[in-house]
Amino acid sequence: MKRRRLGRSRVEVTALAFGSAGIGNLYTEVGEQEAHEAVEAAWQRGIRSFDTAPHYGLGLAERRLGAALRAHPRARYTVSTKVGRRLEPADAGGDDLADGFAVPATHRRVWDFSADGVRRTLETSLLRLGLDRVDVVYLHDPDDHAEQAFREAYPALERLRAEGVVGAIGAGMNQSAMLTRFVRDTDVDVVLCAGRHTLLDQSALSDLLPAALERGRSVVVGGPFNSGLLADPRPGATYDYAQAPAELLDRALRIKAAAERHGTTLRAAALAFCAAHPAVASVLAGARSAAEVHDCADQFAAPVPTALWQELRAAGLLPPEGEPA
Repeated sequence: MKRRRLGRSRVEVTALAFGSAGIGNLYTEVGEQEAHEAVEAAWQRGIRSFDTAPHYGLGLAERRLGAALRAHPRARYTVSTKVGRRLEPADAGGDDLADGFAVPATHRRVWDFSADGVRRTLETSLLRLGLDRVDVVYLHDPDDHAEQAFREAYPALERLRAEGVVGAIGAGMNQSAMLTRFVRDTDVDVVLCAGRHTLLDQSALSDLLPAALERGRSVVVGGPFNSGLLADPRPGATYDYAQAPAELLDRALRIKAAAERHGTTLRAAALAFCAAHPAVASVLAGARSAAEVHDCADQFAAPVPTALWQELRAAGLLPPEGEPA
């Protein structure tokens, strides 16, 4: 599978990357064997870039991902994780479904973008992963912690990169405005933008993607299906982790019908759109089973006719600048 370098770093990622929130029991439980098979399927399909975070299942995704990758040569894959949510033991009982994960509430998340918090969080992530290093570290959702993230956490990442502890640094968010600030005002290598460069939301086209191209930085696009609506548009489908509004469901169904008229699928079009911009190094798609991985890899490899983008533009379903090259 095609690889691209992240910014000016030496870290390379595959064009399609595996997101591990699903194997961290996002919404519903996933068995140990099923989680292992999902990672193995990604490996079989040539995916060599894997993303995780302490937030996903209170560390479960990191543990499962590390265990599954242990059978493979470390030099052949890249792992990214995140800092900003530090896990502390808790004994309140219950589950973590309020935060989206079907796991026991054995820990609680503490927002911490201090320099010490960055190092402590990364150290515990390495223990869960069973690794002595990760390739990429992102500041995770610093939306409401901008001052501390820029003043303390980002310089801490710079030091970790200078020390060789990590190969590339950046920030990951569900918005493009602050990521654009990271690209313009810091020396990040890469940013992870979730859900803001999709067939239903092209807001990153107005700020982040042009800035990244201008500055020679890379963008990893997450949430290519906007949490579900672009994978299977139907009543009750989710958009950005909540029930999709009726107007967005209608728009997704119209795009799906157009894709099928051109002999392709909505999922293939969604992935192709995310990947087409020259600033995008990789598309990060979550999966919770081997079947989902294989389907995603098939759709990613499927050709999408240029005529589809032309029809979507003519119908007002994509902006004039929204047609992939």
